[in-house]
Amino acid sequence: MTIQPADFDLAAGLLQWGKAMLSVISIFLGVALVAAVTASGKKGLFTVLDGLIRTVRDFASLSPRRVLAISRLTFKEAVRRKALLVFVVFAVLFMFASWFLTGESHRPGAQMKVYVTFVLTAVSWLVLPVMLLLSCWGLPEDIRLRSLHTVVTKPVRRNEVVLGRILGFSAVGTLILVVMSVTGFVWVQRQVSDETDLTCRVPVYGELSFLDRLGVPTEKGVNVGDIIETRSFIEGGTNATAIWKFPIASQPDELRLESRFEAFRTWKGDMEQTLRVQFSLVNEATGLKVPLPNTVNIAEFSTNEVIVNKTLTYKDNITGKDVTVDVYQDLTTDGTLQIHVQCLDRNQYLGMSQGDFFIRLADRSFATGYFKAVAGIWLLIMLVVILSVTASCFVKGPVASLLVFSLIIIGQFFHPFMAKILNENPEEKLKGGGTFESIYRLVRHMNETTALPEGFLTNTIKAVDGALVNCLWLVQHIIPDLSTFKMAPYVASGFDIPWNGSMLPAIVITLGYVIPCLLIGYFSLSLRELEAK
Repeated sequence: MTIQPADFDLAAGLLQWGKAMLSVISIFLGVALVAAVTASGKKGLFTVLDGLIRTVRDFASLSPRRVLAISRLTFKEAVRRKALLVFVVFAVLFMFASWFLTGESHRPGAQMKVYVTFVLTAVSWLVLPVMLLLSCWGLPEDIRLRSLHTVVTKPVRRNEVVLGRILGFSAVGTLILVVMSVTGFVWVQRQVSDETDLTCRVPVYGELSFLDRLGVPTEKGVNVGDIIETRSFIEGGTNATAIWKFPIASQPDELRLESRFEAFRTWKGDMEQTLRVQFSLVNEATGLKVPLPNTVNIAEFSTNEVIVNKTLTYKDNITGKDVTVDVYQDLTTDGTLQIHVQCLDRNQYLGMSQGDFFIRLADRSFATGYFKAVAGIWLLIMLVVILSVTASCFVKGPVASLLVFSLIIIGQFFHPFMAKILNENPEEKLKGGGTFESIYRLVRHMNETTALPEGFLTNTIKAVDGALVNCLWLVQHIIPDLSTFKMAPYVASGFDIPWNGSMLPAIVITLGYVIPCLLIGYFSLSLRELEAK
């Protein structure tokens, strides 16, 4: 399995968060001003201004003591509502799980993937629904039973109620997650056989480019119809070459090159015969090219590893003498090591994508990667609790549950589709224009690549579609992108979870919803009649 996330751009993320916050605040302030002026005339302006001043005062005088008191009450209430009974379901799952995890799990190489995936999936699927229902039904039930009346009549502000609820439900979720994750870790250690190496690899990925069969630079290799569109193939026995450029931050005594290439055979012959591959280290500035001493036989559907020593000896073609070079001094340029990969078997093709070849740094312990994945589940629990408590401030429990569940589904599966519509990735751009342009093309039976005729109607259609795209941009940045919280595949495949590619965006997304959700919950409770049934 190839795993290579894109590094998270923190500055760009903060800028987008600021734009989204400014847009939402502007929309809500505009609606509030229009409603206040419509209802009270000029006095409505002072009403809105008074509300903003009261908001600043309430947040400036927020009391940690009152927040913690509400958190403790929330925790006790969740325990009283039998939230911890989820441990019973968890125990039953793990008592009989080994009966059903058969098949590929008997192979040592697949055991880790099967058991780790099961544990982390079971933990997340058990904890998240419980926390969603608890958080969505907590406040509405207190309002219905009028138990919240005893709180709001005391010197407790609405923002303290919202923050206390979030912290209380988060404490419940944290307790459940800690017990389940530690139990799951011990269970995996006991279930996986001694032949399986429980570890987390730390890869360093590089930039990939190609040369065609004539040695001319090209954007991609040969397309042989592989199901993975990002994978290209190079032709064996020609000048076709895959070129990787790796950043070198340290200088260990040996480099471990790990690859998982694929083969496409134009003739079968002996299926057990592997493809021969030549690795060469190249200094682009000096033109020095040093092939590794031995060719590598690529084993398909498994991992191939090559060890490169700090010093290499090769035979000079001109002098015929053996020459010794230092990898870091003679073959590295500006902290970048360039490696060429060629297939030696004529009429056979070697396939690779950018993540199929990397430099493997020193491994980290399995516990490091496992508990990083648990931290990802914890961040997702925090985000679900924040959204659920906020939703419960302005709608009842069933509606809040449906709303948050919809946000989770959209955030998990539909963000790439919205990115296509917004043309954020030119390579995945949807053809045919926006909504109204597509309708116009359907009615006129026009191909998606045909240019629209110039005129007022076309300009109007493009203007309306542009406005809809701006609205979709706001929706895309309001709904969280939950794909970055999926960290189990890293650990299950034997990789460490990258900080910039997964952990950092998960932390930033979770923290990014604290302020807007706290404001929405505060204003919702301020405008809501809490004492009414």
